[in-house]
Amino acid sequence: MSEPRKIVIDGREIEVDPALTLIQACELAGIEIPRFCYHERLSIAGNCRMCLVEVVGGPPKPTASCAMQVRDLRPGRNGEPPEIRTDSPMVRKAREGVMEFLLINHPLDCPICDQGGECDLQDQAMAYGVDFSRYREPKRAVEDLDLGPLVETHMTRCISCTRCVRFTTEVAGITQMGQTGRGEDAEITTYLGQTLESELQGNIIDLCPVGALTSKPYAFTARPWELTKTESIDVMDALGSNIRVDTRGREVMRILPRNHDGVNEEWIADRTRFVWDGLRRQRLDRPYVRRSGRLEPASWEEAFRACAGALRGRAPVALAGDLAPVEAMFALGSLTAELGGTGECRTDGAKLPIGNRAAYVGTARIEDIDTAERILLIGTNPRIEAPVLNARIRKAWLAGAEVALIGQAADLTYDTHHVGTDRAALQQLVDAGRMEDVAGHSSLVIVGQGALVGDDGAAVLAAAQAIAAANDSGLLILHTAASRVGAMDIGFVTEGGMPAALDGAEVIFNLGVDEIDLPDGPFVIYQGSHGDRGAHRADVILPGAAYTEEPGLFVNTEGRPQLANRAGFPPGEARENWAIIRALSAHLGHTLPFNSLMELRRQIFDAHPHLAAIDEVARNEGEALALAPLGSGDFASTVTDHYLINPITRASAVMAELSRRARARVTAMAAE
Repeated sequence: MSEPRKIVIDGREIEVDPALTLIQACELAGIEIPRFCYHERLSIAGNCRMCLVEVVGGPPKPTASCAMQVRDLRPGRNGEPPEIRTDSPMVRKAREGVMEFLLINHPLDCPICDQGGECDLQDQAMAYGVDFSRYREPKRAVEDLDLGPLVETHMTRCISCTRCVRFTTEVAGITQMGQTGRGEDAEITTYLGQTLESELQGNIIDLCPVGALTSKPYAFTARPWELTKTESIDVMDALGSNIRVDTRGREVMRILPRNHDGVNEEWIADRTRFVWDGLRRQRLDRPYVRRSGRLEPASWEEAFRACAGALRGRAPVALAGDLAPVEAMFALGSLTAELGGTGECRTDGAKLPIGNRAAYVGTARIEDIDTAERILLIGTNPRIEAPVLNARIRKAWLAGAEVALIGQAADLTYDTHHVGTDRAALQQLVDAGRMEDVAGHSSLVIVGQGALVGDDGAAVLAAAQAIAAANDSGLLILHTAASRVGAMDIGFVTEGGMPAALDGAEVIFNLGVDEIDLPDGPFVIYQGSHGDRGAHRADVILPGAAYTEEPGLFVNTEGRPQLANRAGFPPGEARENWAIIRALSAHLGHTLPFNSLMELRRQIFDAHPHLAAIDEVARNEGEALALAPLGSGDFASTVTDHYLINPITRASAVMAELSRRARARVTAMAAE
């Protein structure tokens, strides 16, 4: 940071970093500057001219505050600090002129526009525009684009701010959008009429300051003032993106991102944004009991009675799925222990060490990616496992970071040095010890679940730790399940992992595990929200709440505890997951010692104090794992279909269409 410089803004003197732009300096002074094209996370375009300010002593015309830095200002004639004015007659007249110009071709669509009520153009026209127009010529019309099943276009409304072009190019890493033509013929379009092929494309809906880009699945369904807005956490991956869930009555109408610089900045993946229709379909809304080989509707009393009969004299094996909140897993773990059973969360077979948080979480934070100069990816494809984290890696790459990959080659939206695909390539790095090109640089090792699910998963993790230690690098374990770190924290694990947990099991309590096939023979109690694979195998179904329908604690991939809040209520007779387990415990004669969510959380925080530090990343402790011989074979990501990763996405019609298009692209590329 350079030496602070004094400037005067509207008569008030402040000190700012000379590298800041004038619009940023005004924000520090608490002065709002209108803008359309400027966005703090995108490059400077300087083409909407709405942010004009007056520079005293400068040229006799207003200046675009987004494109001029403080260091470019000249002091006064007698050495006085530079002065800018944001509300002078010159500025007011300029803003009125710019607004009048922007509205020349903009259609009067506000009554039918999905952006109505939360539109930057509406707000700024009210604040800075005038109540008349001198334009009498016919308005220009532009043909709408087909961007795919997610983004609806009304390009006649476009004001050519180019936010969408800059986002897709700089953040999403695709080069499919651009601007063609000049003057009246200028328009935003896609090259060769392509549809967008990014996992982050929905963010251009939020970026568009007018109604040119809107949500196609949400189109014409609700107005913003009709919706109840609830701050929550995403569980479609382990990143823990901060989201806002908008509901009308009992239905989720849309999901939007919230800003969190340490996690997702202000972006979310498309499967996070558009999965809400999956919350309405294939729901379990009443208990079921299998009779004569068929699942039949039952009352809660009948379902609990069937569970009690199966558990009488038997020790259950409890399995925790990818979407389970910490409260439900803690309650189930306590009940299972009372009955003499065991629990396991590593259902994909990942060899994560028990009790060693530095190994199963790592030592780095997500925001460390921003400053990393060397990044090593092992057994992961972050573009399909955590698209928002992948965009963060791309941002580091654009800033000059070098990225190396051990695993299957893939288009990650940035260049990588492909070290190899198998364990031999990893062994070579371990044998090399300290690498000269990494010495003296901020570096990071990111290990995916694809590297940890093999028989030698523990040895691979030990090798990654050794590389990180030898090169003074941070280590980040990239999980794919939102519940995994929280389950590991509360000890929802069994020595030996999945095979050992299921050996000789007579009763399996399945808490939302839908990604694996359970063995034939054991009595299966399934508790979950959707009629997916786990429910089809069940002997008793206990309908639970989805992540938008109950308060829940989730710990993200870097070990940050975050709270998901209830935005609505579960359908029919479904109940909150922790409450179901508490009620079942009473029927079994092992009543758990809590009667409310608050009491349950108090027990969790007493047993695991670091979970009480909401939104804080604790310093992870644990010893380095001992090096062991690596096996053979290539690393592969555990995510095979990005859009159908859990029962909620598999119930979504939008996700099904996106999955179909992704498979078609792969087939077309293979044919070429």
